[in-house]
Amino acid sequence: MAEIKLTKNELRSQQGRLGQLQKYLPTLQLKKAMLQSEVNEARHEIAQLERLYKQKHDQVEAYSSLFSEKISIDFKEVIRIVSVDKHFENIAGVEVPYFESIKFADLTYDLFETPPWVDSLVLGVRSLMEVTEKIKIVHQKKSALEKEFREVSIRVNLFEKILIPRALANIKKIKVFLGDQELAAVARAKVAKEKVEAQKAVALEHKALREAGDAL
Repeated sequence: MAEIKLTKNELRSQQGRLGQLQKYLPTLQLKKAMLQSEVNEARHEIAQLERLYKQKHDQVEAYSSLFSEKISIDFKEVIRIVSVDKHFENIAGVEVPYFESIKFADLTYDLFETPPWVDSLVLGVRSLMEVTEKIKIVHQKKSALEKEFREVSIRVNLFEKILIPRALANIKKIKVFLGDQELAAVARAKVAKEKVEAQKAVALEHKALREAGDAL
């Protein structure tokens, strides 16, 4: 760190810098709190979706004994995802994704040649996959928020533990130096004044002696 100049100009500069830091710090602290809240909310959302996934998984698994039956459906098409749509929103300066919809491959089969439970199975499997995609997107959201939270936390710590204390220390150092300089200047002025007064006194004494000699 460069040595600061112990001048009045530098004092004003450090005071201005401190003012800017103290003004901006609450904004960073608020952003940090908002991000922490959003991260917690995303974690809660993931937990809810994971419980829903387990519930739907158990429902699909109830059909597992029927998978061995020969049916005229290609299960690769049942699970083939054509697209997953999502949109992005700005939260505390971060663009985060939100699930919108999922589109599966078109699936056609003869209702008369397939068991009645097939419809429920297809809906269950696709519902399970939809929840899986939702979980992925919320994880992406959480990761983006956590990344920004870490960066903002670093900046808050930098302000609180380094930049503001450093500015305060610099201001104190400059004020002490300038105060000492002012005291020294006052002391020098006092000494100079005493010398002038002493010289005046000597001059007056000499004058008085000369006048006394002339009178004799």
